[in-house]
This record gives sequence, structure tokens and C-alpha cells, in this order.
Amino acid sequence: MDHFTRIYTSQAEAYHRMISVEDADGLIEPSIRQFIDIQQAKVLDVGTGTGRLPLLFSRHTQNMVGVDIHFHMLLENQRQRRLREGSWTLVHADLRDLPFKKKSFNMVTAGWALGHFCSWFPDNWRQEIDNALAAMSSVLKRDGAIVILETLTTGSLTPAPPTKTLGLYYDHLENEHGFIRTEIRTDYLFSSVDEAVELMEFFFGADLSLAIRKNGWVRVPEWTGVWGKKT
Repeated sequence: MDHFTRIYTSQAEAYHRMISVEDADGLIEPSIRQFIDIQQAKVLDVGTGTGRLPLLFSRHTQNMVGVDIHFHMLLENQRQRRLREGSWTLVHADLRDLPFKKKSFNMVTAGWALGHFCSWFPDNWRQEIDNALAAMSSVLKRDGAIVILETLTTGSLTPAPPTKTLGLYYDHLENEHGFIRTEIRTDYLFSSVDEAVELMEFFFGADLSLAIRKNGWVRVPEWTGVWGKKT
């Protein structure tokens, strides 16, 4: 089983504890809101995971639907929704085969989701990503927007695709599909170096833990790419 699939199917709680201290400067929300007025929008979040984006936007709108193929992640999302007293809808489905009517949403977001296709489908990742983008576009209303967030490396002071294939995927978004990229810092902020290692190593591995201890990072640097496209 793929490393990340194993986490998404059995360690959703640990995953959410880690991402709850991500985006120390609060840059994700304005990077998405530049594309559309969230308060007036119906939003679909594909690959919603444990609710990172619904939790972020819940104070602006409850008119949101989250979709994920990993049921364990949705259970943690449900728990977080209850703690926040939110009311967004959750659906267990594959983002390449969305169970919604055409032109149902003003915005579709995909946070740290499509990039996994590069490793899950190494021989035909372009086709799988194109299928996902087609599904996302089909449920989008006129004058809507698609926003995709992906990693530009955790534990680095400069942004860069962490693998060659992810770099090709990012080029594919820009050159073949017309997405525009913005780069933002989404650092993790912990209370101590030990906490940073404890909460991050299961996901990012021992090399990042070594860098955290070597640099004494309580604030672990991270870069995120935001790709946006309006219809």
C-alpha cells in the first residue's frame, strides 16, 4: 500500500493534528478568495480529507460540499465539523466521477489531492488528472473558478516541486490547462522542536525530522502552490 494511502485510511486523526498548525500566516484563505466571493458561492471541495478547507471557510459560508474517496478521512472531517458546529455536506466518492448535476457549483477546490495521481498512476497520471479536471469542470457554473493547491516542498527555504514528476504535473496544469500559479508560504508553527518531530515524522519521514532538529525549527518552512483558473 502506498505510504499516503496508508495514512489516509488509518491515521486521519494524526494527520489532522499535524495540519491544524499549518499555514501560520493565514495565507491560504486570501489566495483562494481572490478568485471568487466565497460568501456568495456554492463550493465543492474534492479530496476534502479531514476538512482543512471547509474548516477554513466555515466562518464565511456553510454552502459547501466535501468529497473524498477515503472514508476514514471523512469520519475525522465529520468529527471536526461537529466540533466547529459546521453544517457542510460530506460525500464519499471518487473525484474523477462526481455524483452531482452539471453546473452545480461556483467554485471547485482541490487541496493537495490531484498530485497523488503522479505516484498512484505512474504510467498514465496525465490522463487521470485530465479526467479529474474534466469532472470538476462539468459541475462548475459559468463564471466559476477551479483552485488547486499542491506542495512546493516542506522543510525548504525556497519553493520547488519535490519530485520531477510533480514538476511535470505543475507544468501540465499551466501549459495544457491554462492555470495561473501563485506561490505562498504555509509554514507549520509548533510549540517546540520535539512537538514538530512528533507530529510530522509519520507523514514526512526521518529526513525532515533531522532537518528540524539540526535547524532548531519550531516554525517548519513550507511552500504551497495555488493554481487558479476562472471559466
